[in-house]
Amino acid sequence: MTIADRIAVDPKVMLGKPVIRGTRIPVELIVRKLGEGATEKSLLDAYPRLTKEDIQAALRYAADSV
Repeated sequence: MTIADRIAVDPKVMLGKPVIRGTRIPVELIVRKLGEGATEKSLLDAYPRLTKEDIQAALRYAADSV
């Protein structure tokens, strides 16, 4: 899977912020939570629709964006 398979940017969803496709979970939230010390497991527990692959795609998207 590519980043484009997992990340969506739609002006009608979360004001066009990049989100995990099919959810309203912003890439920014994932990166911020991890930066604050959250673990992958805690994110997966807090957001049941999130997968490990989604988290990895969010990090790759963020890295590509800087």
